[in-house]
Amino acid sequence: MSLTLYFHPLSSYCQKVLIALYENATPFTPQQVDLGNPEELAALKRLWPFGRFPVLRDGDRVVAESSIIIEYLQQHHPGATRFIPADAERALATRMADRFYDLYVMDPMQRIVGDRLRPDGAKDPLGVEQARARLATAYDMIEADMSTRQWAIGETFTMADCAAAPSLYYANLVQPFGDKHRQVAAYFDRLMARPSFKRAVDEAEPYRKFFPRG
Repeated sequence: MSLTLYFHPLSSYCQKVLIALYENATPFTPQQVDLGNPEELAALKRLWPFGRFPVLRDGDRVVAESSIIIEYLQQHHPGATRFIPADAERALATRMADRFYDLYVMDPMQRIVGDRLRPDGAKDPLGVEQARARLATAYDMIEADMSTRQWAIGETFTMADCAAAPSLYYANLVQPFGDKHRQVAAYFDRLMARPSFKRAVDEAEPYRKFFPRG
């Protein structure tokens, strides 16, 4: 088995890649990494000096960053689910939606969560306020889009949905969708019903207690 994924089940970006792997039943060796363990962190840094996951190793080749890993899987280990459409315009829309969920849902969610981990006296209330405003804007945009779509860019599941699933899962924990965003909630329900994402969520359950809920 040539593919090895260095990851942690609780990580949103790792879940994004796991969804892609599970969608196509792609064989791989899971290598869980505890960043708090100096030896495991050092081993990860030998592959990717920034010490961040997910990282995919395919033989002698190392691929980092979740979106690039998913594109790599499609190119070198394709399956029934095509994550980037063949049509150039739809491919561009997929990449745009993927960046949207990473930058405007995942990132502000992580800023809110990260602030909860800061010690007293080092909190950043302004940063949290700005992150919550960005999330609210993102929810409004998703609400409008999902009034006419099944998945992130239309009727086909793509890489953008791999990004949307974990980002919306954690975002809803820190800033619930509420009655104003019923289409967002309905889309999230469809994502939760997807077997690939349900599996990733279930595998993270033993570690859920470590998520700082505020």
